[in-house]
Amino acid sequence: MTSSSSTQRPAYGERAIAEAELICFDNPRQGRPYDVAISLPEFTCKCPFSGYPDFAKLQLTYQPGPRVLELKALKLYVNSWRDQSISHEEVVNRILDDLVAAAAPQWMELVADFNPRGNVHTVITVRHGERQ
Repeated sequence: MTSSSSTQRPAYGERAIAEAELICFDNPRQGRPYDVAISLPEFTCKCPFSGYPDFAKLQLTYQPGPRVLELKALKLYVNSWRDQSISHEEVVNRILDDLVAAAAPQWMELVADFNPRGNVHTVITVRHGERQ
């Protein structure tokens, strides 16, 4: 006998995403400017007007300050936006704010290249700090 889907626990991935928090570790080369580039090609959230999913490739580049972002935590955090109804502009700015609060980078840039929908292609770029 199989159990009803309404009584099943969320899948382990769904639980991990729901519990996501940004985790950082100490910068091993503090004082030396260097760039970290991270590509997140499967970002998704929902359009607050239509409810349709919006898909984007996120390109994060930053110069660490005292802390470096832990990649698995970043992946789970990014996936936590998938069911949020939010505009392109607001989600990109909020993600940058959260990453800056967690890692305190010297400089950070986040580019969100959203897939075209209805013949409209949007690219949002936000920055923090001064690049060395």
